[in-house]
Amino acid sequence: MSNGPLRLKRVLIGVVATVTGCAAIGLASIEIAQWQTRNSTRIESPNGIESLEVIQLGGVPQTIYLRGRDQDNPVLLFLHGGPGVPSMPGAREFGLLLEEHFVVVHWDQRGAGNSCSSDVPDESLHFEQYLADTLELVNLLRHRFDDDKIYLLGHSWGSVLGLVTAQRHPDLLHAYVGMGQVVNGLRNEEVSLRFVREQAKAEGNETALEQLAALRPPYANLEDLMLQRRWLGHYRGDYLEGGAIAKLALGVILSPEYSTRKILSFYSCAMNSLDQASSGVADVDFVASVPSLRVPAFFFSGRHDYNTPFELVEEYVETLDAPHKEIVWFENSAHMPNLEEPKRFQEMLIEKLLGEMPPDA
Repeated sequence: MSNGPLRLKRVLIGVVATVTGCAAIGLASIEIAQWQTRNSTRIESPNGIESLEVIQLGGVPQTIYLRGRDQDNPVLLFLHGGPGVPSMPGAREFGLLLEEHFVVVHWDQRGAGNSCSSDVPDESLHFEQYLADTLELVNLLRHRFDDDKIYLLGHSWGSVLGLVTAQRHPDLLHAYVGMGQVVNGLRNEEVSLRFVREQAKAEGNETALEQLAALRPPYANLEDLMLQRRWLGHYRGDYLEGGAIAKLALGVILSPEYSTRKILSFYSCAMNSLDQASSGVADVDFVASVPSLRVPAFFFSGRHDYNTPFELVEEYVETLDAPHKEIVWFENSAHMPNLEEPKRFQEMLIEKLLGEMPPDA
């Protein structure tokens, strides 16, 4: 799962300080930057779509953002990670080429980003409710765009929702893409912890070794998970070159789809989602529970990913029975190829899902 909420905190706190300390200048600067972003990426093609919408899913208001140059193109629904870390702020960062070929749909899941409100009770932030929301949205998109099937991409936590949805409802999907795919919740944390301990030992980092020594997956509390993720970030097991979380945080701040109030609540909403919804992931074992799929499956995996370890993805794909299965490797990425290698990420989606080679690929 993503460790985004923890590392987003520093940047978003800086925004709070800017807005509260120099309110007029801070707010004006954000609004100008958002206006520039909106206008420089506006979709104006005759049959295009660019729409931020509040819809009802599971009886509560949730927000989706649709972008595409042609509404007759196939629909690609992106299930974000976290829980609680929306992909909507990165819509332009890793989506402008995709929008030429798909109607790309970003969804802030219940309790996250624009879908975080008092209308969403904490007790509804559980796995089966997220799955029900996902199915409802898939069907809404199918009917809206008059297409029997859509493409589904799940990242990290979203890959848990995505894989189960693909297993239960293959007739609704053209194909499934798992990025940073979760395979086995317990082994995920064991391999990830082993990685940071080995890195700390090689570096001779006594502070890290001391802090990590007491950790035992499955973690008893959110604090233990966040401690491990902090050292995972230090050793680049989440983002190989560093800086991807800063890019994501900047995306939140500059996103025209987020009000100042939503920017300031982003971190607290993300942490609440993570606290409420992540406990069940420790029980996931897709080798046993999803041994086969009836849709083509592609796994976009960073060679350096130790958030959702790539070696577990390799093992899973070897045993998975599916009409087509394939790992697409990202040699210069860890957990988030869409931000670390955005051009190749988009090119590979277009090539693998549609069989088209983008220009200059």
